[in-house]
Amino acid sequence: MKTWFRQLPQRDQIALLLLAGALSLWLVYQALLMPAKTQRERLLATNDAAAQLLGRVDTKVSQLMYLREQGGSRRSQNITATINSTTRALGIAVQRMQPNSRGEVQIRMEDVDYDLLVRWLHRIEVVEGLLIVEASIAQSGRSGSVNASIRIAQS
Repeated sequence: MKTWFRQLPQRDQIALLLLAGALSLWLVYQALLMPAKTQRERLLATNDAAAQLLGRVDTKVSQLMYLREQGGSRRSQNITATINSTTRALGIAVQRMQPNSRGEVQIRMEDVDYDLLVRWLHRIEVVEGLLIVEASIAQSGRSGSVNASIRIAQS
């Protein structure tokens, strides 16, 4: 190989050396720098996502602090009293209400107007600040009415 290279004219030797150097630089770029660039872009995207998440968390913390300051009196009322007063205010009949050992309350409602139930669920979560842990809603025999089994807890 060495003899073949030395037999080439000097101009071809220089061209081959330059080509070999360029090929070496390209291989170094592909093998070392390209993966580093890809990793850097991935890390930048991860950092951006983390920054956005931090912004959302900060917003939620601010909302929580505000709600704690504003809603301190609501928290002292127990769940069953809140459920009784809100269902009575909307004219919803509760078939069964059963507190459990975790501080949650299981409620069973039958043949309730769907729109009224949705309004009540909104009031329980947004206005009263309680948490709907689980809700199972099924059609009842009457049009526009549903049967519901709902589990509620303090938020």
